[in-house]
Amino acid sequence: MIYNLPGRDCAALASNGELGPNDLPRYKAEYIDPIAAIQADPKYRNIRIIEIDSLPNLVTNTSGQAGGTAMCDTVKANGAYVNGVGYALAKLGALGNVYNYIDAAHHGWIGWDSNFGPTADMLKSAAVASGSTVANVHGFIVNTANYSALREPYVKITDTVNGQSVRQSKWIDWNFYVDELSFAQAFRDKLVSVGFNSGIGMLIDTSRNGWGGSARPTGPGATTSVDTYVNGGRIDRRIQRRQLVQPGRRGPRRAAPVGSRAGHRRVRLGEASGRVGRLQRADPERRGQGFRPDVRPDVHRQPPQRQQRDGRPAERTDLRRVVLRPVPGADAQRVPGALTGSLPHPPAAGSR
Repeated sequence: MIYNLPGRDCAALASNGELGPNDLPRYKAEYIDPIAAIQADPKYRNIRIIEIDSLPNLVTNTSGQAGGTAMCDTVKANGAYVNGVGYALAKLGALGNVYNYIDAAHHGWIGWDSNFGPTADMLKSAAVASGSTVANVHGFIVNTANYSALREPYVKITDTVNGQSVRQSKWIDWNFYVDELSFAQAFRDKLVSVGFNSGIGMLIDTSRNGWGGSARPTGPGATTSVDTYVNGGRIDRRIQRRQLVQPGRRGPRRAAPVGSRAGHRRVRLGEASGRVGRLQRADPERRGQGFRPDVRPDVHRQPPQRQQRDGRPAERTDLRRVVLRPVPGADAQRVPGALTGSLPHPPAAGSR
């Protein structure tokens, strides 16, 4: 996973990176270049996930938006994200054994029409920046390290209750999608329409969305109102879709399919020149077949959470009450002290 842009995750408080917003030259020379040099060895055949939580922030979290931050304004104005991603794509795309998949958020972030098209345009601008072309993009990944359901079997966006669209429910909040599969399929079509190759693939991270157990619905909710219908039938049992801190009420997660490689790690400055950690493998013979143009779930899993850091017990903070990142619509404000529904004493976001 490539995850070290200058001013990384500009709208977050806990997952900021090691580079300042004006450190694009360091990002290129000390991070991307050494990784590309290692990846040039043909014994490495892998997918590179390019910069999660980056480009969509330039659409949803800059000035004029409910979640606008000064850092996002800065990296949008100086081109750090667009040019950083473009440079990474160009360097890694030149290697025949590397497959670049750009992070494309998730349906609970950019599923509204005000974010959907502009995010596709932003991704295209990065794909042709810093000497890159769309040919360096083999696909996109959605729901990275997130909890959104792959499919909602009992709630469809076209459903109505007593003549009222389910889009008016508090949970859906006028979003155009209720799950990641429908979103990924639609977003792929949009990406092709703005200029990406028609063979691009879509990956869906399902490593954290095992919504099972006794709370898992077995049928549609009551038709008393759109809210009872949606809340009673939705598989995703979070309090709200931006809840990212170890939510409770989850059951066993699904296993990765045969042939996938579990695990990933981020590479930091100074590590890039020596090692790149565990590598996910992609069969080069499957280029244009298995990974493209299929929408493929369950190919990306995370390792168990580390319990210690440098030989010492990791510090833990009770983050069940946090400042929530805003989303469009009814809950488009930061709400200090709002309940997130997370488990007791989860690790801080961005901790290793």
